Amino acid sequence: MKKYLLEILMFSAYALFAASWVSGAILTPAIQASFGEEGFANATWGSNVITIAKIIGNLAAAALLMRLGAKRAFAIAIVLIAAGGFGALADTYGGWLLSRLALGLGGALAIVYFAPVVLHYFAAEERPMINGINAAAFNTGNLLALLSTTALLSWLGSWQSVVVLYGVMVLALGVLWWLTAENFSLSGGADKPQENYGFKQGVKEGFNWWLPLAYCGVLFCYIAVFALFPLIDGFAVASHHLSAVMIAAGMVGTVAGIIVTKRFPLRLPVLRFGGLALVIFAALMVTSRDPIIAYAAAALAGFCMFLPMTALVTLPQELPGMTPGRITVTFAMFWSVSYGVETVLMYGAGLLADITGEPATAAYFAVACSASLFVFSFLLPESGKKIELENLEADNAAA
Repeated sequence: MKKYLLEILMFSAYALFAASWVSGAILTPAIQASFGEEGFANATWGSNVITIAKIIGNLAAAALLMRLGAKRAFAIAIVLIAAGGFGALADTYGGWLLSRLALGLGGALAIVYFAPVVLHYFAAEERPMINGINAAAFNTGNLLALLSTTALLSWLGSWQSVVVLYGVMVLALGVLWWLTAENFSLSGGADKPQENYGFKQGVKEGFNWWLPLAYCGVLFCYIAVFALFPLIDGFAVASHHLSAVMIAAGMVGTVAGIIVTKRFPLRLPVLRFGGLALVIFAALMVTSRDPIIAYAAAALAGFCMFLPMTALVTLPQELPGMTPGRITVTFAMFWSVSYGVETVLMYGAGLLADITGEPATAAYFAVACSASLFVFSFLLPESGKKIELENLEADNAAA
C-alpha cells in the first residue's frame, strides 16, 4: 500500500500547488490593496514569477534528485510549496512575490518527480492509470480554487487566511511524506551501478527536445484560455465560461485518456488524433458566434486537450533502457522547455495583437500553436510497438 500512499501525497501536494497559484490570482485585487499596490503590470507579477520559477526549477530538479534522493528532494518541493502559502504573512509586496517564486520552484520540482516515482513503484500495466491521474492534478487544484476561493474568503475573512490555509495543508502532507517515503535506486535496480546520466547526455538526445516541442503549443493554448482570452471581446460567450467548460471537459478527457492508453497499445495515433481534433474544436470555439456551438466546441476542445496526456507522459516510460535517473532528466527538460517556449509564445501573442490592432489575433495564434502536438508527433518514436508485439506473441502462444 506504500506506493498508493506516496501517490496520493504527491498528487495532493501538486493539486494544492495549483490551488494556491490560482487562488492567489483570483485574490489579486485584495492582495494589491493590502500592500498599497495598483496597476495591471504589477498584478501580472504574481503569476509571472511562478512561471519563471517553474522554468528554473524544472532544470534544477534532476540535479537535486541525484544528490539528495527522492525522499529529501520531494520534501524540499513540499516545503517550497508551503512557503508560497505562508508568504501571505509578508510585510511587503516584494516579500509576497518572493513567496510566489518559492511556490513556483516547489511546483516545478514536484511535477518532475512524478515520473521517477511512478517508474520505480508501479508496474507497466499500472502506469497509464497513475500517469493519467497525475496529469489531472493541476486541473483538480485549479477547479478547487475556482469553486472555493470566494467561499473561503467569506468564511475566513481575509485573503491572508485563505492563502495560509493552503500552506498549512501542504505542510501536513510534508510530514506524512517524510514519515512514509524512502530513497530508491535511480539506475533501475539496487544491483546496478549508479548511472551517470545528466543534462550533458540528455540534451544530445533528440527525443528530449521533440517531446516538449510537441506539448508547448498545447500548454500555451491552455494558459491562454485563462490569461489572454479574458482580455479579448467578441467571443460568443464570456471567456470565463469557456474556461470552466474546458476544465470540466478536460477532467472527462483525462479519464478517457487513461482508458484508451490501457486498452490501445499504440501511443502516436492517440497523440495525432487528439492534437488535430484540439485545433479544429478550439478554432470553432473562438470563431463561432453561436453560444451553443461555442460551448460545445469548448467542451470538445477541453476533452481533446487532455485525452492524449496519459499517452504523452507514458510514452517516455516505455522506451528501452529507461531508468528513474533518465526519466527525471527527460521530464526536467520536458517541463522547462515547454514553459520556456510557452512564455515566448505568450509574449509573441501580445505583440501580434498590438501590431495588428486586433486582440482576437492573439486567440487565433494560440489556437494555431496548439497544432504542435499533431505536427511534432511525427518526430516521436512509437513506444507501444513492443507491447503490441508481446501481446500478439502471447495470444499466438495461447492459441
